[in-house]
Amino acid sequence: MGKTYDRIDGRLRTFIEAQPLFFTATAPLSGDGTVNLSPKGLKGSFAVLDELTFAYLDFAGSNAETVAHLRENGRITLMWCAFQGPPNIVRVHGRGEAVLRDDPRFKELLGHFPDIDPSLHGLRAIIVVTAETIRDSCGYAVPFMTYEEDRDLHARRFAREDDESLSDYFAKRQIATSLDGLPGLPLPLPPSTV
Repeated sequence: MGKTYDRIDGRLRTFIEAQPLFFTATAPLSGDGTVNLSPKGLKGSFAVLDELTFAYLDFAGSNAETVAHLRENGRITLMWCAFQGPPNIVRVHGRGEAVLRDDPRFKELLGHFPDIDPSLHGLRAIIVVTAETIRDSCGYAVPFMTYEEDRDLHARRFAREDDESLSDYFAKRQIATSLDGLPGLPLPLPPSTV
């Protein structure tokens, strides 16, 4: 039986911070719009800011569905599954915002990710999520899987990019709009404030 929590602390926070993988889900307001579900990993790219607020780094390499949906309506769900240890699933339903590289808050937020070199990953934005509903469930059907290590491919691919080449890359990937035509990331890419 699932339980609802008022905040992320104690055992729940420890569980979330120990997971090497989580998922994000967003959707446009349109009933026939594209629902987006994305896996997120890379050790050090997720942070609990306080008992109701999370942040994660939004890197180059994917479309801009999450950013576009957050710009339109702010709805987001994060989910963690226990692939090792006792079964558990935690979902956080909340409101999210994409803090872009030229936002005055960007530098301070980036300080929550000391183990990540933003120049290696084509950092586009920091997604900040405020929890509205926090629930867990059993996770009995989630299989056991073993985490070995992060892949180094992302850093190897994007370490050679600068702001200008990243903007060219993003223009080719058509991240200025979502699959449904919503505004995505502004191009050219805002210059980094760090």
